[in-house]
Amino acid sequence: MNSLLEIPEVVGLDTKRSLVRIPPELDVPLTARVRQLIDTPEFRRLSRISQLGLVSLVYPAALHTRFEHCLGVYRLALLLLKQLAHDPRFADAVRPEDGELLLATALLHDLGHWPFCHPIEDVRLPGVPHHELFANSFLLEGEVADVLRHDWGINPRDVVSLLSEKPQDRTSKILASMLSGPIDIDKMDYLFRDSLHAGVPYGRNFDQQRLIGSLCLNRSGDGLAITDKGKTATELMVFARYVMFSEVYWHHGVRSATAMLQRAFYLLLGDLELDRVFRLTESEMIDALRRAAGKGPAGDLLDGLFGPSRRLYKRLSQYSFFEQPELYSRLAGRPYPWLAACAEHFAGVASTALGRVVAPHEILFDAPPIHREVEFKVDIYYPKENCYRPLSEVSPVVRSLAREQFDDYVKRVRIFCHPRLAAPLRQSSNVAELLLAAIDRME
Repeated sequence: MNSLLEIPEVVGLDTKRSLVRIPPELDVPLTARVRQLIDTPEFRRLSRISQLGLVSLVYPAALHTRFEHCLGVYRLALLLLKQLAHDPRFADAVRPEDGELLLATALLHDLGHWPFCHPIEDVRLPGVPHHELFANSFLLEGEVADVLRHDWGINPRDVVSLLSEKPQDRTSKILASMLSGPIDIDKMDYLFRDSLHAGVPYGRNFDQQRLIGSLCLNRSGDGLAITDKGKTATELMVFARYVMFSEVYWHHGVRSATAMLQRAFYLLLGDLELDRVFRLTESEMIDALRRAAGKGPAGDLLDGLFGPSRRLYKRLSQYSFFEQPELYSRLAGRPYPWLAACAEHFAGVASTALGRVVAPHEILFDAPPIHREVEFKVDIYYPKENCYRPLSEVSPVVRSLAREQFDDYVKRVRIFCHPRLAAPLRQSSNVAELLLAAIDRME
């Protein structure tokens, strides 16, 4: 094999001899060694972990799995290799064996995800690993490692390095930018796929084919850029990401469910064997959490999420960066234990205001996490002028939605309460005053 276009999986894009179909009517070519990977128990586990978890409580059809998403990312990796193989600088830097490493890593990039991974990671509690590092135990030993060595000729540590370590050489930087960068195959698939299954148009309103066709290398030759023909497609992808966060990922109902799960997990943390729990499928993990919770406060929260009746907490108030900057700034980016303690103080002052007991777990604070979304930085190449310019300099869309702080405009601070408390608190209390009293007790 002396060409990226001769990699068996890339050849399979055209021969279509062995395929699996994923929505929406997309054919994913399979080879024997791809089947060996996706049939391992570690990979099959992803078919029993939903991609969006709690989002389905608001968007009922958003039940697609990480298994499907990984196949979608792998398919995009094939399309990128096929496209970029015609770029002399890319072909000079990325050998066929590097391309095969990219394909295997694209397939396995979510192997370390556990159910409800992102909401749990966001609270940054002691003992909770990053999912990229948790994947190491699946990748470095066992059946996946054996398949990588024997069927792919790949050292499993090279997959780990590409997934979780800072790239050092030019080739690794290029591959890393394809997997996790401003325009990467993970983002291209999840925006489209999440939008498709949620039943909303927002994540599909960018021309994926045009975007892939415009890919090239940046000026330094160590990452992806786009030609001027892909400018509009890229702008629409930036906008798609913005709207998907605003209308789906940070929808107030989704964040209510997220806040409920996070508080339950926080209450149960000392009673859980995390290494075992994080290896479970979604239904198994839910059962394990509910058993550990029993009939206590965490059990009440989990019953609202996973019990026979859906009972999400109600949005009592919300504060944004541009409408109520003072209250927003006092809660956004706070460590989760601080937020939980402040919510308990709020429950205390609410009890006094209402003249009835408000249990600590019946008030939840939801605020943007400490870490922020990655800024969208990509260069655009103008062939006729043979020059590169930052996309943010030539695009008002990108300058507005990606160069400024993305988080501040889509992620709000919200206070949620048990449904039985919503009407009494709204009628009898000034929520902002209660909030300030709770914050004052923390400071």
